[in-house]
Amino acid sequence: MSTDRRSAIKNIVAGTAALSTAGVLGNMDAVAQPLQKNMPLKGNINHSACRWCYQDIPLDKLCAEGKKMGLSAIDLVGPKEWDTLKAHGLHSSMCNGAEISLVDGFNDKQFHAHLIKQYSEMIPLVAKAGYTNLICFSGNKRNKSDEEGWANCAEGLKQLMPLAEKHKVVLVMELLNSKLNHKDYQCDRTWWGAELCKKLGSENFKLLYDIYHMQIDEGDVITNIKQYHPYIAHYHTGGVPGRHEIDETQELFYPAIMKAILATGFKGHVAQEFVPTAKDKLTSLQKCIQICDV
Repeated sequence: MSTDRRSAIKNIVAGTAALSTAGVLGNMDAVAQPLQKNMPLKGNINHSACRWCYQDIPLDKLCAEGKKMGLSAIDLVGPKEWDTLKAHGLHSSMCNGAEISLVDGFNDKQFHAHLIKQYSEMIPLVAKAGYTNLICFSGNKRNKSDEEGWANCAEGLKQLMPLAEKHKVVLVMELLNSKLNHKDYQCDRTWWGAELCKKLGSENFKLLYDIYHMQIDEGDVITNIKQYHPYIAHYHTGGVPGRHEIDETQELFYPAIMKAILATGFKGHVAQEFVPTAKDKLTSLQKCIQICDV
């Protein structure tokens, strides 16, 4: 290689590196910026937060403070807590209370009778309260193949689809990672959940795309959101690693993910589901809401 060519390549690389560094630093400002109290939100994202992440904060306080920072909903609350949400003008963006557990789900026929009874009772309650989304789970594989898991889930869920369609309630199956947090869970890839949606063929069955879980199990978050968004009804956040704050301490860049979600035409809720490490959990929640407010 000639000296002139070597010098030219060196200059190009140096220039590209400088531009790339400037771009990365500029983008990271959106994550690392200090919290701005009482800053009006843009209104493009419907913000929610998961109740379980703030169990030591009374729900009444979480609702009051959450509404001030821009929340329009709270996730994963059951009928006993809906009145509290309504008192604060907040929506229940993902209802729960009909499931057995994360491990005992629709992929196992032994649980069908119990699940169908509980969901048949809960679906009308969700509708009467004015809500739409009701969470469900595949359950653990317990040596079932993909085909057996799909067949069993479809068999059980099809019995609920007419009731869900009648009441305009959507059963939403959560995608969970089986690598780290939920060993053996079957609905652990977006494509697996999407295939189940296709087998059911109803707009009243969708997926809860948990960004934390899917980053761990499959990555390609933005690509999968773009490809499978017709089957996604709801999103959860969480920092990787550790399921903590979604700021500059973790590996995902949430502003870009939120922009990708908006580009699909999504009108549902994005719920913060990180476990705060900061002493002031509500301030931490507000910062992460602002990170996602694109």
